[in-house]
Amino acid sequence: MRVSLRAVLAPALVCLLKAGIGVPVVAAQLTLGPPTPLRSTMTDTPTAARPFASSASPKASVTVGPPAMQEGRLSKFSSPGDWPAPVNDQEQRLFTLVDVLEYRPKTGGGGSTNDYRWDVEGWYGGDYNRLWFKSSGQRDTAFKADYDVDVQLLYGRFIQKYYDFQIGPRVETQTFRGRNVTRGLGAIGIEGLVPYNYALEATTFIDQNGAVSARLSLTKDMLVTQRLILQTRFETNAAIQRVEKFTTGSGLNNLEFGIRLRYEIRREFAPYVGISLDKSFGETATLVRQDGGRPSQIRFAVGVRAWF
Repeated sequence: MRVSLRAVLAPALVCLLKAGIGVPVVAAQLTLGPPTPLRSTMTDTPTAARPFASSASPKASVTVGPPAMQEGRLSKFSSPGDWPAPVNDQEQRLFTLVDVLEYRPKTGGGGSTNDYRWDVEGWYGGDYNRLWFKSSGQRDTAFKADYDVDVQLLYGRFIQKYYDFQIGPRVETQTFRGRNVTRGLGAIGIEGLVPYNYALEATTFIDQNGAVSARLSLTKDMLVTQRLILQTRFETNAAIQRVEKFTTGSGLNNLEFGIRLRYEIRREFAPYVGISLDKSFGETATLVRQDGGRPSQIRFAVGVRAWF
């Protein structure tokens, strides 16, 4: 009785496939000639070999069934080992913002003079750690009777979404009663965005003699058109101790509110015009008067805002 190899293996293979079991089969080697005849184990009659799988490589292993499908998906969709990380949060960058750079002409015979003001800040670093640098200066304001300049160099650390914690030194110099005075301070604060996209900067300062003061500023940009932007700016200063030579009284020192309308010729460069209302209070107002200044002012300004 003659029994073919196909008749024996076919029922077994069907049972294995129904059960979901993969069957490893070694592929036959490709040749240019006719199939190599195989001899049946039951008879000496040659039978044409029918390989279950073939491959372009001389030796290959193919798994038939669900495991083979899963293995195929992994090899098809897995990324190469030399691909970059999906989020590049380690790159170092440099950013500088000239938020205020303005000239303020004399506003009448009440003692005001032509003056200037700037407020610049920037940082170098990545998403988590940054080195911040800040500089601001002004002349003949309701808070400082003559010029006042300060520089800060701060370490910034990302603490949560939209907020950086900052700490570092500050140096302030100004003119008081005709002479220059300078002091060093430590600064600690936060900077970021509060709800409704107000840019917040809140900092506490401790000078070399232990006097404590604080500053809070809020700015917001509102689009009139795609290029015409209205910026509102609010700033206030307060102190615990009186420091006479730096025109600082105890309590609330001053309040300033400004509006600046800029036109963005480019996003990085925008001239503006504006107006600011500045008023000092209590001991600070008294010290400003003694130094020849005006504790309440309304000033017009023209300037530019830029970033790079």
